[in-house]
Amino acid sequence: MQLGVVFPQTEIGPDPGGVAAYAQAAQELGYEHLAVFDHVLGADRASHPGFAGPYDVDSMFYEPFVLFGYLAGLAPGLELVTSVIILPQRQTALVAKQAAEVDLLTGGRFRLGVGLGWNAVEYEALGQDFGRRGARMTEQVGLLRRLWTEPSVTHEGQFDQVTGAGLAPMPAQRPIPLWFGAQSPRAYQRTGALADGWFPQVRPGPDLEAAKQQVDDAARAAGRDPASLGMEGRVSWRPGNVERLAGRARGWQDAGATHLSVNTMGAGLTSVDGHLEALSEVAAALQLTSKKS
Repeated sequence: MQLGVVFPQTEIGPDPGGVAAYAQAAQELGYEHLAVFDHVLGADRASHPGFAGPYDVDSMFYEPFVLFGYLAGLAPGLELVTSVIILPQRQTALVAKQAAEVDLLTGGRFRLGVGLGWNAVEYEALGQDFGRRGARMTEQVGLLRRLWTEPSVTHEGQFDQVTGAGLAPMPAQRPIPLWFGAQSPRAYQRTGALADGWFPQVRPGPDLEAAKQQVDDAARAAGRDPASLGMEGRVSWRPGNVERLAGRARGWQDAGATHLSVNTMGAGLTSVDGHLEALSEVAAALQLTSKKS
C-alpha cells in the first residue's frame, strides 16, 4: 500500500517557500504521493443564505495544475494526485492539456482524480450546468483518454466538439490514470465502468464493503476485472491519535486499499512546521523509510 499526504490547502498559507518546504519534507520522510483538493471559487455566505458547504470565500485553495507545475521540479520523487479535480465545471480540452503537461514534467508520476463536486455557485461562475454534471463527466472521460493517446481527435458529443485537433506534447502515460471520487450508487456504477481507481468516502467496514461490491459489480458488467482498479483511503491525524491512526491504516490495507493518504487539516495546526511534525509522527508510527541523504 502506497502512503502519501493530503496537501493542507486551507491551512498552509500564501507562501511559496512554505509550499516547497512542505512537499520536500514529505518526500524526505518517505511519503510517496501528494494529494490535492480542488476549488476554483468559494461562495460568499452573505450572498447565499443557507449555504452549507464546508468551504467558502475565505477558504484558501491553490489551483492544482499550477501548483503541480511548481512542485514537479522541487519534489521529483512524489507522485502528484488531484483528489479530486471538479471535472465537469472545467473545459475538457484544457484539462487534457494541463494534465498532459504535469504528467510529462513528472515523468509519469501523476494521477488525475476527478469528481462531480457539490458547489453550484462555483459551477455558475465557470459557465457550466450543475444539473448535468454527471452526464458531462461521463463524456469527458472518454474524450480525455482519446486526447492523451491519439495525435488527432474528432469528437462530436452533447457537451464537447473537437474537429481534427490534438495535443503536443503528449503525456508520458498514455493514457493518464483516471481515478474517481465516489459516494453514491450512481457514482459507484460510473467508477466500476470507467475508472482506473477510486477514492471511497466511507471508512473500512460494512459501508465500504457495500460500496466496493457495487463498484466491483459494475466493473464486471462492463467486462472489466475489478482487481485492476486501485483504491485510495484516507486517515486523519489528530493530537494523541497516532496509534488509532495506525490501526485505521491497517484497516484500509486489509480492505484492499492500494494507496493511503494522511490528512493533517482540521487539527488546529497553525504552521507548516506543525503539519510536518504531525507527518513525522505518523511516518514513525507507520515505519516509513526516510529518504534523507
